[in-house]
Amino acid sequence: MQKTIIRLMLFLFIVISFLQAPSAQWIQTGGPEGGDIRAFAVSGTNIFAGANGGGVFLSTNNGTSWTAVNSGLTSPWVLSLAVNGANLFAGTDGDGVFLSTNNGKSWTAVNSGLTIMNVYSLALIGGNVFAGTMNGGGVFLSTDNGTSWTAVNSGLTDPSVVSLAVNGIHLFAGTYGGGVFLSTNNGTSWTAVDSGLTNSHIQSLAVNGANVFAGTWGGGVFLSTDNGASWTAGNSGLSDLYVKSLSVVGTSLYAGINGGVFLSTDNGTSWNVVKSGLMGTSVNSIAEIGTILLAGTWGGVFLSTNKGESWTASNSGLAGTVVRSLAMKGTNLFAGTDGGVFLSIDSGTSWTAIDSGLKGTIVQSLAVKDTNLFAGTYGGGVFLSADNGTSWTAVDSGLTDTHIQSIAVSGENLFAGTWWRGVFLSTDNGTSWTAVNSGLTTTNVYWLSASGNNVFAGTNDGGVFLSTNNGTDWTAVNSGLTTTVVFSMSISGMNVFAGTNNGVFLSTNNGTSWTAVNSGLTNPYIISLLMRGTNVFAGTWGGGFFLSTNNGTSWTTVNSGLKNKYVMAFAVGGTNLFAGTYGSGVWRLPLDSILLETHHQNPSMQFSFKFNYSNQLKSLAKISFTLQHEAPVSIKVYNLSGRHISTLIEKNLGAGEHLVFWDARNMANGCYTIKMVAGTNIQAKVLPLFQ
Repeated sequence: MQKTIIRLMLFLFIVISFLQAPSAQWIQTGGPEGGDIRAFAVSGTNIFAGANGGGVFLSTNNGTSWTAVNSGLTSPWVLSLAVNGANLFAGTDGDGVFLSTNNGKSWTAVNSGLTIMNVYSLALIGGNVFAGTMNGGGVFLSTDNGTSWTAVNSGLTDPSVVSLAVNGIHLFAGTYGGGVFLSTNNGTSWTAVDSGLTNSHIQSLAVNGANVFAGTWGGGVFLSTDNGASWTAGNSGLSDLYVKSLSVVGTSLYAGINGGVFLSTDNGTSWNVVKSGLMGTSVNSIAEIGTILLAGTWGGVFLSTNKGESWTASNSGLAGTVVRSLAMKGTNLFAGTDGGVFLSIDSGTSWTAIDSGLKGTIVQSLAVKDTNLFAGTYGGGVFLSADNGTSWTAVDSGLTDTHIQSIAVSGENLFAGTWWRGVFLSTDNGTSWTAVNSGLTTTNVYWLSASGNNVFAGTNDGGVFLSTNNGTDWTAVNSGLTTTVVFSMSISGMNVFAGTNNGVFLSTNNGTSWTAVNSGLTNPYIISLLMRGTNVFAGTWGGGFFLSTNNGTSWTTVNSGLKNKYVMAFAVGGTNLFAGTYGSGVWRLPLDSILLETHHQNPSMQFSFKFNYSNQLKSLAKISFTLQHEAPVSIKVYNLSGRHISTLIEKNLGAGEHLVFWDARNMANGCYTIKMVAGTNIQAKVLPLFQ
């Protein structure tokens, strides 16, 4: 009797644990390697890189390889770094300042008194730590390593501080639109120092002895030799005046721009481009350690050992990539990133950059048409590859807007949704394009989805538009849609889903009317959507991944293991679901693990599903079921963690009664899940096993 009670209690405990524990587990793939690197900090032989979306990475071998060091760091948006002895500070966009005293192994938020959490810059004067914030916060001072902060903004008429720099007792603040300010008393008071400064949008500041340099957004570089009292422009040879970063290395001054790096050896009087191998991408930050120069770009870290004459990507272990789009072509998985296109042929385990002809471009969309792969880029137009990404060719004739946000395929037609000019149509694989915008009252098209003759456009401020004649005419279809901002769409049969800034909406009549389907959806910003049968996958901005197995009627969060909750794109390949994130590459989830507890019945294909034991053979499970019609049948066994244990049957079966056996004599005691799929019907049951 006592043994029976113990077994019963054990059974109940295991069943409850099964119901409570998530069976689905996300796994970060091997890349793509890279990231949007916004800041560097050097402490001895340690190099720290702050990634916008990927957190903090550490290199102990001069940037050859990197390791994420993010324990306790609740924000992945690291925009600034500073080192003060054993103290490492990280300024984030949204969660304030974090402190690590053990080289990034662990982090603690240090925000007491910090009323604005968008920390774009950090600077040190002795034991004082200064934080430059945006959104009206100005400058904050901490005299106790971040334990407490005080706003120090007297005289700072523009409180949006992008950059900080120190020259002795002189503290300079570069603001978003108010020019440069100077404090000589630890921020107690500030004075505008703008004489000769013809551009007031300051992106970066750097100091070299008595020289102070200011990099502006549109005005190039300015030099002051009198601590900001006067400024002189020095842009000879600088082909791009949008300067994102400045760094002084010895007698050399480096400027990072949207297209690479420029070098000046005469304090900015003249400049020479030094960007060989730099992918032509935006350079956000520059640092040096010994004889090595590092450039932080949208495409990761690049190294130069010859003062910038040539650069080499050095992203091993740097899993901070912004993945904006995914596509499957056969068994090939393609990822569109802020550093070009990457290919994986092993379900994400390894990745290879495939950017010949497509260098340093932000890839916002990918689409497969027959044997061709198309990439829609931000600022570069549309590119075509006919050899699985080995080489790319621009296909832009007639395309008057090169900011491509979405590409969709409908039969022989290729559609491109743009940032400024609406929708374009190509009937010859992108060789030529024609604007097709009649009836489209907005030209900012976030998303395009096509099904048969129907093409849907999700827009930034006009809701959803439908064309039934290949874009010749468009009609707004927004009845029931409570927002006009549509980020993503997906179509399956008669069901059309729209992901918006106010949740998910469903239309079952080609957009004539919409219904909000948000039960269980705790984050309303739906950036990505994908349908597979009655299963709908939703990626959110900050809330991670949501699953609906009933056409959106209800949603469940499936975020176990997913450390980055900003999901930009989906793709299904084989038995896996892939998710592209903003700042930590691609993640993988076995489809079987998220469909284990699905119970869906099609009335035209009902089946019964039951099992019992054979006492003679011990633990021989007998599973019986009945089919009303012929159907492909799959029955699989999973353990509590969702791992596939055994496939009992996978074949086409006729109508009638069927019997399948599972020999579980060598299995451990506990609970297992038996999942049966028959046609479009899915059912799963928990099987308690005791021997």
